[in-house]
Order: sequence, then structure tokens, then C-alpha cells
Amino acid sequence: MAKRTPNEARPRSRAKKKSPATSARKSDAAKRPGGKLGLILDRLGRKTGATIDELVDATGWQKHSVHGALSRLRSGGFAVRLESTVGRKAYRLAPAEA
Repeated sequence: MAKRTPNEARPRSRAKKKSPATSARKSDAAKRPGGKLGLILDRLGRKTGATIDELVDATGWQKHSVHGALSRLRSGGFAVRLESTVGRKAYRLAPAEA
């Protein structure tokens, strides 16, 4: 077999196919995140929701990090909305549509 030069491409290996069980586990995990994102979801699911300061205290993150996590939850399919009442702005999960 001839030696390859440094600029010569290597042969590509074949990509492995994922088993159906592996992809099913990933889709289940994507529906409900764990860890601190799960903690945020729990707080947002309460009747009163959660203010940004409550979420900062619960996670130990800075405000901009909590805002980023809320954005990630929105892009992941969770209906997060901000509701204003007298003197309180709280984030809540929108009720599921029928």
C-alpha cells in the first residue's frame, strides 16, 4: 500500500446507525429536561408562576443566565409567557391547548 501525503484525505468511515431505542430515549428527554431547567419548569408550572428573582434564587444563576434558560425552554417547545399583575411580573407556563 502506498504512503499518503499529508494533504491527501483519509478514507471515510461508515456512519453508525442509531438504534430506535436510543432515539426514543433522546426524544423523551427532550420533552422534559432535568437538572436546573427542570427546576425552572417546576417553578413556572405553579399557579402563581415565578418572578425572575425567584428563579435566580432557586438556580443560583445570574439574571441573564435565567433569561437565556427561558429562551431555550421556549425554543424547545414550552409555552413560557410573562404575565403582569399589580406590582408583580411572573413567568408562567401557558395552559395546554386542547
